[in-house]
Amino acid sequence: MIELIVKVLGAYLLGSVVGSLLIGRLRGVDIRTLGSGNAGATNMLRTQGKLAALAVLIIDTGKGWLATAVIAPWPWPAAAALAEDEPASRALLIAACGLAVILGHVYPVWHGFRGGKGVATFVGAALGIGGYLVLVMMAVWLVMVVLFGFVGLASMVGVLAVAAALAVRSAPGALLGFGILAALLILYTHRGNIERMLAGTESRAKRLWLFGSRRSQG
Repeated sequence: MIELIVKVLGAYLLGSVVGSLLIGRLRGVDIRTLGSGNAGATNMLRTQGKLAALAVLIIDTGKGWLATAVIAPWPWPAAAALAEDEPASRALLIAACGLAVILGHVYPVWHGFRGGKGVATFVGAALGIGGYLVLVMMAVWLVMVVLFGFVGLASMVGVLAVAAALAVRSAPGALLGFGILAALLILYTHRGNIERMLAGTESRAKRLWLFGSRRSQG
């Protein structure tokens, strides 16, 4: 139990290092006051350019991967380890650290609990669990952007696809729980996008933004 608490806390604190706020501080800006107000790579791209957005993406994705691929399986003294059922315990640690790092990004203790939407950090956490999950998410994301032009919608459906992939692969219950809870959290962080899509005011990409295009408003 001590191992679980310490690792989850470590993952949360790591998640609280929000890439856009860190890079923004180095550039003398608070990204939450610019553009859409979201502390994420997309808003950084719109307001600060490609290099800044790439740095944010690397930080936010990297910390998600560190949480599930490094912090969760990090060797622990046997006397304090969570070892009653090794496979189940390992899955629980990975799931808990993955969820904690996303929560840290969304509600960062270092930044007044006002962070980003958690998608890039989710991608990193999923990568630490299994590379196939990221392939599933990115394939779904790409199809949704091409069909509908809404990056927020594509991100939400992509995260739901990861949860579905975990269910199809009969992942351990803890990992499936991670997929479901993380998907619900990211749906919640995108509630503004959902409202704007329903109102017809959400920004729509003319072409894929990762190829350097600009967005139209409306």
